[in-house]
Amino acid sequence: MPQSVQPSSLGLRRIALLDGLSDERLEALARECAWRNYRAGQRIISRAAADRDVYLIISGRVRVTTYSAAGRQVTFRDIAAGELFGEVAAIDDMPRSADVVALESALTASIPPSVFRRLLREEPTLAERVLRRLASLVRRMSERVIDLSTLGVHRRLHAELLRLAREAGVARNGARIDPAPKHADLASQVSTYREQVTRELSALAKAGIVRREGRALVIRDLKRLERLVEEVKSSA
Repeated sequence: MPQSVQPSSLGLRRIALLDGLSDERLEALARECAWRNYRAGQRIISRAAADRDVYLIISGRVRVTTYSAAGRQVTFRDIAAGELFGEVAAIDDMPRSADVVALESALTASIPPSVFRRLLREEPTLAERVLRRLASLVRRMSERVIDLSTLGVHRRLHAELLRLAREAGVARNGARIDPAPKHADLASQVSTYREQVTRELSALAKAGIVRREGRALVIRDLKRLERLVEEVKSSA
C-alpha cells in the first residue's frame, strides 16, 4: 500500500501546470489532494480502474504502460517530477486506458476529478495549458501510430532514439542521453524484442552513429540518424 503524506503547498509549486496560481489557491488545493509515497515498481493506477483522480508528480518518475493480449508490455511514455497524469479520465469520466507504475520512489498529490474540473473553470490560464497538453499528446500518439504503421523495427528504434536525443538536448549534431535507456525499455517503446534492440544498437555503434560512454548513450551523428528515418517515411 502507498504511504500517506501530509499535504504541502510547497510541493505544488514544483508543478509547471500550476505556475502562477496564488499562494491561497495552492494552499487550498494542497488540502484537497491526497498525498502518497510509492516505492519503485509499485502500481499507482490500473487500466480500466474506476477512479478518476488527476495525479501530480511531486518527486520521482513514473511510466505509463499497458500489456497486449499476448502479454507483451507496451510503454507509452515516462513522466518526470513536475508533470501530471490521469487528466483524461477526470475530463471524460471514462475508465483508465493504461497502467501507471513508479520507476523510482515517487511522491504524488492526487486531485479529485470534481476539484480538477472546478479548477479548470475558475482558472482560464490553467485550462489553456491543459488543452495544449492534450493537443501535444494527440500529436505524439498520431506520430507513433504512423511510425508503427510505416516503419520497420530498425527504423522505429531509430525514430525513438531521435526523440530521446531531442529531449536530452542537441548540440553540434549530437546528443547525450544520460542515463542510457535499457534495451528492454526501448523494446517496449517500439513494440519489439530486447534482442533486436541489442543487435541494432550494435550495428549503429559499428557505423559510428552511437557510442556508449559510461552510463550514457551518445548520439554521435544525429543528421545521419534523421536521414535513416526520413528516407523510409518519404518512400512510404
